[in-house]
Amino acid sequence: MRGVKRTPTAEELCAALKMSVLAKERFVETHGTALLELGGGLANRLADGAKLLVAGNGGSASDAQHFAAELVGRFSKPRGPLPCLALPANIGLLTAIGNDFGFERVFERQIEAFGRKGDAFLAISTSGNSPNVVLAAKKAKELGLFVIGLTGFGGGSLKEHVHVLLDLPFEAETPRVQEAHIFALHALAWIIEESLAT
Repeated sequence: MRGVKRTPTAEELCAALKMSVLAKERFVETHGTALLELGGGLANRLADGAKLLVAGNGGSASDAQHFAAELVGRFSKPRGPLPCLALPANIGLLTAIGNDFGFERVFERQIEAFGRKGDAFLAISTSGNSPNVVLAAKKAKELGLFVIGLTGFGGGSLKEHVHVLLDLPFEAETPRVQEAHIFALHALAWIIEESLAT
């Protein structure tokens, strides 16, 4: 019979929470100025008619969809919709491209279809080594898109294909990196919205 082996202690829960807070603090200490500049720059691009494409796998795919929802919908203020497309969201596209061209190309192919010079691509990869995200970033840069990497663990191979790298600057467990990413995406959404809200 299966059962609970051990319930985590309150001390363990507090330790995880403190590490999550520390991850966010370190992120802001390292990238606060870059986040402000990046958010302002993305707001300018969007205001000028460019669009933002976002991609990631697993939890990062969900983060991409969440971020797109904040921009196309709203974060916290009334404003017009902003053109942001989450590339993991269309299951028909993903399975068709994956079946015909391989899973490594599911985002690259969409960058070719939807990306235009002057657009921006936000590539989310906790490790920085997701092949499909790296290939998409490489293609986006070749096509003249502005490429941002959101990573942990030093940025992996993705860092070679971005214009701006936002990497969690200390060793942490994957969940803590992902929590810092959610914070960073909310910060970007807030900066963009504050820049454009009427």
